[in-house]
Amino acid sequence: MGRKRLITDSFQVVKRQRQDPDTKEGSLQPEAVPVPAESPTDSALHPAQLEMLKQFDLSWEYGPCTGITRLQRWERAEFLGLSPPLVVRETLLKHERDPSFMHCLWHDYPL
Repeated sequence: MGRKRLITDSFQVVKRQRQDPDTKEGSLQPEAVPVPAESPTDSALHPAQLEMLKQFDLSWEYGPCTGITRLQRWERAEFLGLSPPLVVRETLLKHERDPSFMHCLWHDYPL
């Protein structure tokens, strides 16, 4: 029957070359990455408004929100007589250039 096979038997053995400890080549040193300064219109400054919009996304009484912007969804709900909150529309118009305000929660996920 032979010896019992191990899962590691299926992989080729690769040996690494030794590094000279004086040169420090190959060491994993973190690189200095410049951090961009946050803009005053950054969405982190408006957590309460984003939470309100998140609740608007999660409320199914105004219809589905995938595939359209929050403003389009608000306008569709208004057209259908569903009485969406006016504060949502005002917030969306105030931040209409900011994608974190305009797109729904599931915008980054494929349909």
